[in-house]
Amino acid sequence: MKRIVPQSFLLAVTALALSGCGGGLVAPEGPQSNAFLNQLSARCGKLSIGNRPIDYLLDVSSNDVYFVDEASKLSAGEIDEATFTNDINSFYPTGNNQRALDCIFAQLGGS
Repeated sequence: MKRIVPQSFLLAVTALALSGCGGGLVAPEGPQSNAFLNQLSARCGKLSIGNRPIDYLLDVSSNDVYFVDEASKLSAGEIDEATFTNDINSFYPTGNNQRALDCIFAQLGGS
């Protein structure tokens, strides 16, 4: 005999499973995050992460959402500088990221 599981039950289970996965699958969005990303573009945009300038990584047409996601989490305090550094250096291993990382961290203090 085949059991029919209500769709609402499946949605609830999926929501609970996703909310328990590290607490940060999606970067925070809002004025603070957008202001931080704009600040990165203005002050660090010409520096490179991997082999791409930060301006490119922030551009919507680049189809690279990882950098924006990680930078948003950093600005919201969801990850610390060490985690951000490890994540960025693991995802963008090409090149020397240190100058760009230093610039990004300098922006955390405010404007």
